[in-house]
Amino acid sequence: MREPQPGDIRYSRWDGTQRLDALEAEELLAAMGDEILSGGELEDSLARLARWGIPGRMEGMQDLLEKLRAARQRRAERHGLSGIFDELKKKLDEVKELERAGLERRAAAVAPTPELGEAMRKMARERTATLEALPNDVGRAIRALKDYEFVEPKAAEKYRQLLAQLQEQVLGSYFKSMRQQLQDLTPEKLERTRQMMRDLDRALRERMAGGEPDFEAFRRQYPELAGRAKDWDDLVEQLARGMAAMRSLMASMSPTMRSHLEELLGAAFDDPGLQQAMTSLAETLGQLMPTEGTDHSLSGDEPLSLAEALGLMDDLNTLSDWEDLIRSARDQDDLGSLDPSEVERLAGPAARQSLEQLQKMTELLEEAGLIRKDGDRYELTPRAIRKIGQHSLEEIFAHLQRDAFGTHRASSRGRGGEPTDELKTYEFGDPFLLDLPGTVKNAVLREAGAAPGASATGETRDEAAANEGRGETATSDGRGETRASEARPRAAGAGDPRRTPVKLKAEDFEVWRTELLTQSATAILVDVSRSMLFRGCFLAAKKVTLALDSLIRSTYPKDDLYIIGFSAYAQQLKPTDLAKLTWNEYVYGTNMQAAFETARTLLGRSRGKNKQILMITDGEPTAHVEDGRVHFAYPPTRRTFEETLREVVRCTREGITINTFMLARGHYLVDFVNQMSKINRGRAFHVEPDKLGEYLLVDYVSNKRRRVA
Repeated sequence: MREPQPGDIRYSRWDGTQRLDALEAEELLAAMGDEILSGGELEDSLARLARWGIPGRMEGMQDLLEKLRAARQRRAERHGLSGIFDELKKKLDEVKELERAGLERRAAAVAPTPELGEAMRKMARERTATLEALPNDVGRAIRALKDYEFVEPKAAEKYRQLLAQLQEQVLGSYFKSMRQQLQDLTPEKLERTRQMMRDLDRALRERMAGGEPDFEAFRRQYPELAGRAKDWDDLVEQLARGMAAMRSLMASMSPTMRSHLEELLGAAFDDPGLQQAMTSLAETLGQLMPTEGTDHSLSGDEPLSLAEALGLMDDLNTLSDWEDLIRSARDQDDLGSLDPSEVERLAGPAARQSLEQLQKMTELLEEAGLIRKDGDRYELTPRAIRKIGQHSLEEIFAHLQRDAFGTHRASSRGRGGEPTDELKTYEFGDPFLLDLPGTVKNAVLREAGAAPGASATGETRDEAAANEGRGETATSDGRGETRASEARPRAAGAGDPRRTPVKLKAEDFEVWRTELLTQSATAILVDVSRSMLFRGCFLAAKKVTLALDSLIRSTYPKDDLYIIGFSAYAQQLKPTDLAKLTWNEYVYGTNMQAAFETARTLLGRSRGKNKQILMITDGEPTAHVEDGRVHFAYPPTRRTFEETLREVVRCTREGITINTFMLARGHYLVDFVNQMSKINRGRAFHVEPDKLGEYLLVDYVSNKRRRVA
């Protein structure tokens, strides 16, 4: 069979968890957009996205936490501990049966002398009585047989295997990396294990005292224990988890069962040297990493052996630890220690998919060029800012009615522009954007005896429109014949194969109508005073500003856009500044005078003849600049209104239109806007924050276009 090669495509059976539409970086960015624009930090937005996910697209840490909790609950409700000793009891009964059978054979055997025969029968009775007197507690019974002299060799071997199995199960739960080596535990292997525990205990105590024991030397001496541990801390954590399984098993048992298990462990580790080494190591590990046993309250009826119970406790402890980790995690980076394959083993493929999406979230954004590392923190890239603007634009247009555009268009005649989806008969001076199929059809129908512009049924465009208004239709049946709600005679000569040449006349020509696109320069003024925080005004203003920037970049690249933020002062902003822009919490004042002056200066640099200011605010002017100082007053003074209106006059003289989008309807604001409207030919709109984008963008686009042909 050919070995798999890089780039090979591998197929697997559909199990219901695979997604056909993979999560994309832009979806993650869009989910964080509003929070980032509201002034939130990128790190906080990433953390919140990781915690709660995207409904229907990506599960968050909270969803993963629920999956782990459900997996732990399912195990606890399926299994029970009532039969934990049944397997051991069955094997102990086999030992006893083998010994009884051996005793019976010897008692029934013919002895060389009557005295020897009697002695054999007496010994058989005594040994049988000893077996019958063994306690019902399997642990105490196994321990009582430690001093029993077996007559039957098969029974003795079976008993030795039983003890070895107990030791393997318990030691295997403590030292999970050694489970393979602990199989078929021989006295030599047991001695090596005893010495290993002593050396490990000595090294850990030395480390607790401030020493630096050589981990690599220990790894070389005991590779079966060190396993994949990277250092002492890693090894201690692994061992502590293993011992926690036994503690949790004890905690999950009733007092009677716990007593039986303690007797069982005493029988398995009756060797004083081994018992002392285990006790000392357990104390040292407890000091280095204190762990408490967890009562997992098993309530099911599916039986477990001791080994299976220890394995289950380990799995339940692992799930519980993962829950604690996720519960305390700040963001997705804290999940790096979780192994997806282990998560799938314990909680299923859906949990693995959730984890992998969370772990790759930052990587996905980085690879898409939307975030980048700046020291220890992440920051948005300019590309991400443009994407947020594009998403805001799509979000705004998604709420518009189909006929939202075109409500402000005015028909006029002229040259130039972009084609529309409407046709007209060519007139001198029209752009020659020819509809060739329609033109040829007109000539064919004309030569067939129909008027130019007739349809395939012989109707002219005007007649077809009139019939459509009356509910009449005309269709072809596919054989060149016409069917209609009111039959019409076929045009004479139609379909004559001898009349194939087509001669075009001027009246046959049809062209596409066009719209004139104006070039404009726009300054958008965003109020960043503290009052914009309320009712979602600030978020709406930032979203529509980014959306307008995205619209101009993608659709009207020849237009100029200047962004100005103003409160007590005014300053020009770049689109990349908007994500971090927040309201001015400590400086009072709405200085429209400074904003208009800054906008007028910037618009003066533009070559476009159409210049406009779009101002988004929720309040009247309450500050102005005089003698180089900002003067603030509320209620606003007459002086502030006058200085601001003087700047409006300057804008008007330079041909700048001022359109105002009011997010509130205060008395002072309405009064100021009315005065401004008498000076400037701009318009004023009172809009709710959630409708701001629709008003502003539709107005912008509508004033960009007018029908010219």
